[in-house]
Amino acid sequence: MTAEQEINRRRLLELLARPGNGSCADCGASDPTWASFILGVFVCQNCSGIHRSIPHVSKIKSVVMDPWHASEVKLMTALGNNAAKAKYEQRVPTFYYKPTFLDCHVLLEQWVRARYERNEFVCVDKQEPYSTGYREGFLWKRGRDNGQFLNRKFILSEREGVLKYFNKHDAREPKAIMKIQTLNATFQPSKIGNPHGLQITYLKDNSTRNIFVYHEDGKEIVDWFNAVRAARFHYLQVAFPGASESELVPKLTRNYMKEGFMEKTGPKHTEGFKKRWFTMDDRRLMYFKDPLDAYARGEVFIGSKENSYSLLPGLPPSTQGNRWPYGITIVTPERNFLFTCETEAEQSDWIAAFLMVINRPMLPQEYAVEAHFKHKP
Repeated sequence: MTAEQEINRRRLLELLARPGNGSCADCGASDPTWASFILGVFVCQNCSGIHRSIPHVSKIKSVVMDPWHASEVKLMTALGNNAAKAKYEQRVPTFYYKPTFLDCHVLLEQWVRARYERNEFVCVDKQEPYSTGYREGFLWKRGRDNGQFLNRKFILSEREGVLKYFNKHDAREPKAIMKIQTLNATFQPSKIGNPHGLQITYLKDNSTRNIFVYHEDGKEIVDWFNAVRAARFHYLQVAFPGASESELVPKLTRNYMKEGFMEKTGPKHTEGFKKRWFTMDDRRLMYFKDPLDAYARGEVFIGSKENSYSLLPGLPPSTQGNRWPYGITIVTPERNFLFTCETEAEQSDWIAAFLMVINRPMLPQEYAVEAHFKHKP
């Protein structure tokens, strides 16, 4: 490295200490060590790979390892992450999901492409695919019984307040109608086995129903996701007219607090323990025989400590039939639920998730959900 290149490298390291430059411009990860000398942004290693996939828009170098020219450093000095944010995020819709380093690749890739390649947040007309209140198209949907993915027509209509899909392209009546009121969507690439896999849930007769979909095109599936968020946002604005946007945005879609296998036993605590896939969706703890089941085998409401819900590490001394050693007892006003985990780390993670909910006071609308659980047949 020449003396000039060493000076340039030190100048870049100084720029990283400027406000905004200490985290990735795209996903917020700390200590970015890569930079786009075309866009003038500092990014993490993961996002640098996305930038390399759009060479007509961005070119990447390592801040530490690659040689830099004085003109490139001058551009980085003039721009930086805060300037890029002001330029490329001028008109991001309130409902649009801004991913972080914790999110899956397709969300991050489309966020990067939307900002720099498509200029979606500068030219509002480019937001039409997810902001008009109506979306129609085809998604690959997993069959409930045979597990095969088949091409199905989906329609999202804010005016009707529903998302619906059709088993046949020319069918007049939909196979399922999902009310926007109870709709949720979350990316599940690992569970579904597709990098663009999206899990959609809704309530049917107040029980959770899952459908699993994907699209070959990353932009298409992310547009569907944001269209659902837009529809949910506009529904909630009407349902809760006094709520601020910051109060509504966390309610648009949600990722699950925790998922994984545990063993459970029945209400008498004398039945054998069975391995089940558990999903914790806020105060709903659901269990399935298989992670891709359409319906839960059962659901448990987890209330707050003020309402006589609590957690005990371990199992009652008399418990028998469990293969996994790390137990959890959930105490509710009606009965105790016994679960076991395969590892101590899994037990700790589940306990943390349960306590997060138990230690949070219940909202008025959650009492209605609890009452329904108590009166389930």
